[in-house]
Amino acid sequence: MDERFNRWLLPPLLALLFLLIVYQYVSPACPGAACPRRPPASAARRGEGPEEREEEEEAAAMPRLAAKFPFARGELCRRVRFDMRGRDVIVFLHIQKTGGTTFGRHLVRNIHLEQPCYCRAGQKKCACHRPGGDKDTWLFSRFSTGWSCGLHADWTELTSCVPAAMERRGCAGNRTLR
Repeated sequence: MDERFNRWLLPPLLALLFLLIVYQYVSPACPGAACPRRPPASAARRGEGPEEREEEEEAAAMPRLAAKFPFARGELCRRVRFDMRGRDVIVFLHIQKTGGTTFGRHLVRNIHLEQPCYCRAGQKKCACHRPGGDKDTWLFSRFSTGWSCGLHADWTELTSCVPAAMERRGCAGNRTLR
């Protein structure tokens, strides 16, 4: 009995189970234009146009998310003046699995500056000197100074390590870390 079950009945059952799982993940609940579009009852009563109905439907479809970290509007919209020619330094805090490598690479290669970072072919680090300077850097990141404070240093490690690392690089003076 066991041998017949394994040979004839088990493969079709496994195939059916596999198809059900694939169907669950692949098929949409309502594929694009195939869904019937009925105006909400409230819109039909008020005689709203199609644009208002679409906006209302989109708003109803959006999930309501509770703010986990509610920031004040002033904190989100504040302007920070960065003086590249002065003594300011941008310290890039790299957080794993957030696109930080791509963003850090864009910081040194793709920003249009008066004096762009100098990147040699085959090298991961680029020299990001201040305009008119040949040693002082405006960027403290993996792609400009290397892992000077250790691999994936967190905020507390960076705040204690960056001033000493900048001194070792010969970038003396008080800095405003941002």
